[in-house]
Amino acid sequence: MDSKLGLILQSFNTRYSQCVREALHELPDNFTITDPSISGHPIVFASQGFLKMSGYFQEEVIGQNGKIFRGPKTNRRTVMEIREAIREERGIQINLLNYRKDGTPFWMLFHMSPVFGKEDGRVIHFVAVQVPITRKQRNGGVSLSEDGSGLNEIVFGSCRKEVGSDSLLELGRVLSLDSGSKVSDIEETCEASDFEKRRAAAAFSNILSVLTHYSELTGRLVCGKRCSVPGAGYISSSLNISLGRIKQSFVLIDPHLPGMPIVYASDAFLKLTGYDRHEILGLNFRVLNGVDTATSTFHQIMESIQTEQACTVRILSYRKDKSSFWNCLHLSPVRNASGKVMYYWLCINFLCLDKLSNLNFWYFLKR
Repeated sequence: MDSKLGLILQSFNTRYSQCVREALHELPDNFTITDPSISGHPIVFASQGFLKMSGYFQEEVIGQNGKIFRGPKTNRRTVMEIREAIREERGIQINLLNYRKDGTPFWMLFHMSPVFGKEDGRVIHFVAVQVPITRKQRNGGVSLSEDGSGLNEIVFGSCRKEVGSDSLLELGRVLSLDSGSKVSDIEETCEASDFEKRRAAAAFSNILSVLTHYSELTGRLVCGKRCSVPGAGYISSSLNISLGRIKQSFVLIDPHLPGMPIVYASDAFLKLTGYDRHEILGLNFRVLNGVDTATSTFHQIMESIQTEQACTVRILSYRKDKSSFWNCLHLSPVRNASGKVMYYWLCINFLCLDKLSNLNFWYFLKR
């Protein structure tokens, strides 16, 4: 199984009971659920309504992020406002121009809210509800359905600024009109109605109810508001997303907490060691040690931490299944602007001793 797909499955399986996906698919709303702890902040669930609205298949959306729905007319400032809400771990409701798989643009009300872990206050997921904005056409008569598949609901009008028909992409398949009839405008900005705003808020409430119920069955409860102050060693969603862009196998450890626990583990580290993220967070990095790990090498690492110095060592490490591997471990302090050590970066690299490419590394170690 692809490692990222495995993490996506774990995103739900470790928090909710197995029936949660079926229950979410029964909801009529258009929405996606994303996980900021996975590299790229990917979509881990997409509702049937969302797939119908966007024209994508499930396998085309899961593992992707919101970039695939943007197009040439998507407002960058709006995207930045959404990113800022993610960074601040708060909700946002904003009008957004997105694009379907076939390239046709459509206006929607984007309503995103975080879902928190009740026990520690961490952001577990973000739920994004998308409500198509209904708007009347100015020249009268012509209407399009919300999913772009027919002429059932009026969707044009009531907007502040318009651009020409050149910016309307590939609507030919949607319009079964007389040869003289055309959809002439796509609006640059568009406002959602109060009804649509209430509809989005109600949809999120229903989704949260499902998530809460199925989290109760596992004992790992979620809630829509932060029920507790995040504990020591808390890594924010924005830092999680930033760290997720780094493709190396590494962990962050917090030297200021008892036991110097791991507070972040990269996807590559999880793939290499076989641990799930929830299993490794909070543990000391000595969890990688085993019966044949050299005590002197481990003490060398600890001395580097005490003296706030970087070091690179070769050490025998162990995976979750107790299989061993030679590890080129690089330790480096991470300092804040004032020079204080905030974390230690532990880069874990698998060494294949048979390969000639490692000879340079051994020469480096012996210098």
